[in-house]
Amino acid sequence: MPAAAHRALQKTLEYEFKDVGLLAEAMTHSSSETLAAGLPNNERLEFLGDRVLGLLTAEALSKEYPDASEGDLAPRLNELVRKETLAEIARELGLDKCLVLSHGEEKSGGRNKPALLADACEALIAALYKDGGFRAVKKMYQTYWAERLKSVMIVPRDAKTRLQEWAQGAGHGTPSYKTLARTGPDHAPLFTLEVRVDGRGAYEGQGGSKRDAEQAAAAAFLAAERINSA
Repeated sequence: MPAAAHRALQKTLEYEFKDVGLLAEAMTHSSSETLAAGLPNNERLEFLGDRVLGLLTAEALSKEYPDASEGDLAPRLNELVRKETLAEIARELGLDKCLVLSHGEEKSGGRNKPALLADACEALIAALYKDGGFRAVKKMYQTYWAERLKSVMIVPRDAKTRLQEWAQGAGHGTPSYKTLARTGPDHAPLFTLEVRVDGRGAYEGQGGSKRDAEQAAAAAFLAAERINSA
């Protein structure tokens, strides 16, 4: 990660790292050739960042919705920490320009992959936490999650849940999902799944995990059949 990118990201964060090595580590994908020189990648930071983010979000939701039940808080938390949300924030921060990738990952569009961007966002959270404690990471959280916390005032339901509720309510039974293909390398697989509802046909979706592909297929079904069950 070039020094100019270091400075730009720290300016965006309004935070200056005491240990810039943590920032470099957070932006280094596991595919990077720099690993041959013994430099660490961001997988361990990603692991820590996921837990820090979960704690910050649980705390923020508890304050924002003091009367909500656990059953209402859980889907809100999932919405705020899901891959797509993290990828959006990563782009807002400019992490797509900061990632250190292998030549192959670069050619395959790694800078635009939601999974890689989400991982980098979690790794950055951990880097901030390790460098400056909760005070440093809370500043970032308040900047990039404050409006999103308000956006989950209505409990969100994912596409699979909405499709199942509609299908069962319309007398079509429970939707069935089938894996059609798995392609790509082990570190970046791509799953293609099909969802089928009796009497209404089938639609396909793709994602980096079976769960993501199921959600994409369900969303495709809802959109194509013009089903608004949100």
